Amino acid sequence: MSNDQEVPESQVEIEAKNEESAAEVVSEEQLLQEPTLEELKQQLAQAEQKAQENWDKAVRAQAEMENLKRRTQKDLESAHKFALEGFAKELLPVLDSLTLGLQAATGDSPEVEKFRVGSELTIKQFESVFAKFNIETIDPVGQPFNPEHHQAMAIQAVEGAEPNTVVNVFQKGYLLNGRLLRPAMVVVAKASEKPAEDTPSNNKQA
Repeated sequence: MSNDQEVPESQVEIEAKNEESAAEVVSEEQLLQEPTLEELKQQLAQAEQKAQENWDKAVRAQAEMENLKRRTQKDLESAHKFALEGFAKELLPVLDSLTLGLQAATGDSPEVEKFRVGSELTIKQFESVFAKFNIETIDPVGQPFNPEHHQAMAIQAVEGAEPNTVVNVFQKGYLLNGRLLRPAMVVVAKASEKPAEDTPSNNKQA
């Protein structure tokens, strides 16, 4: 065999070269796939924006939960405070009848006296129960007329009474925990009409 004759490469050398070539290709692909600094900044900005959006959603959800909790609590308190509203309204005519019966009970007979005593005790029991459940009586004689709590049944001139004040109560009103159950039916004073002053022409004799 001459010295000029090429010696074939061994299988090991061939495989080594192939591995080197493959490594160079992978390295070039990695370089091509690595993001640039500008791309990294853009990705960071997008991630920050997404995080802010998620934070805003979480804050809004928390606020909505707090509002719902407050509304629910308020509704429960209102339900507890005004649960007796319908029942109390039904009791008012009964109390009115007792009061009118007591006012009509005149005379000095023992039967009338017993009726008055019994009616007065029953009315006091009503008042005690009303006070226990925060039912207030509106009896505004002498007070300024309040359209939120009073219903004017008549307006009349009353000597010595301030205009727009209540001078008589036909029917008492009631409040339940500050809410109007029934307005008081009242008579309101108006300014008295002054008589026309005499003019010189009126004083002339015919």
